[in-house]
Amino acid sequence: MLRYVATRFAIWIPSVLLVMMAVYALAYYGAGDPIKLIFLRAPGDVAYNPERIEAIRESAGLNRPFIEQFGYYVWNLIQGDFGNSLTSGRSVWAMVKAAAPVSFKLALCAIVLTALVAIPLGLIAALNQNRRLDYIILGSALFLWAIPAYVAGPLLMVGLIVLLPGVNVPYGWGGVLDIRILLPLIVLSFQPIALIIRQTRAAVIEVLSEDFVRTARAKGVPEIVVALKHILRPVLTPVVTQLGLIMITIVNGAIFVELVFGLPGLGRLTVKALTNSDYPVILAITLIGSFLVMISNLLVDILYPLLDPRAVDAKRSR
Repeated sequence: MLRYVATRFAIWIPSVLLVMMAVYALAYYGAGDPIKLIFLRAPGDVAYNPERIEAIRESAGLNRPFIEQFGYYVWNLIQGDFGNSLTSGRSVWAMVKAAAPVSFKLALCAIVLTALVAIPLGLIAALNQNRRLDYIILGSALFLWAIPAYVAGPLLMVGLIVLLPGVNVPYGWGGVLDIRILLPLIVLSFQPIALIIRQTRAAVIEVLSEDFVRTARAKGVPEIVVALKHILRPVLTPVVTQLGLIMITIVNGAIFVELVFGLPGLGRLTVKALTNSDYPVILAITLIGSFLVMISNLLVDILYPLLDPRAVDAKRSR
């Protein structure tokens, strides 16, 4: 297993470098000079000074060729230096370190909520296939999947204010146990819940036709025991494979959710960095997002043989 994990990390290194190079190229060749934007935002026309702009650009190393800048950035990154923000001058690592716990806690809670809600609903829908309850659950899942986070967030906030005028607006961060986390957590879990409901339903329907399920029912085993003991474990195998897709959905949705609900996480930091063309911060957040998706895929590969030992036997027989 350790050899397998080491091999996967070795394969990921070129992938991470390609992602970083693509983002760095967009920042290098794209529109929006961060140094010039700093001066343009300053009050008064006197703030725009081409000579000072060029001097600051030279001191920051932004006048070097693309390959040289990228190589210098990668070398500093290997040494644990993410650089400094071009707009505030703060350490990028300090900014990410302050914002990351909020996003990680929110993402973890969203994954737990998704599992607790979606897997039982998908199981219930499959056990009631082509009945009214199945149609209601599946239709609700399709409805949730069609609502993006940047639409659901403002709508739920406005609806909460209209329906309950005396309730405070759920804006800001007070920790996982704070009531204000409930609404952004629901918004962030909409699409993952829809995805897992559909995946669980399809997997359960496939398992219901297996011989061991029919045998258990023929022996008079209670339906709840059949569902939990004989159906649920093989169903978890394809559901776990969706973990990577769920992580991508959560990372993308967190940008809008944190902005709408005023959460001081990586999503809000990303929007601020994009607005200010703060390339070191953008690169650091992109690197962290790519790493999270890769780690989730690795966890899927590790959990897959634990849930389904036949996968290991299939690999050995090749």
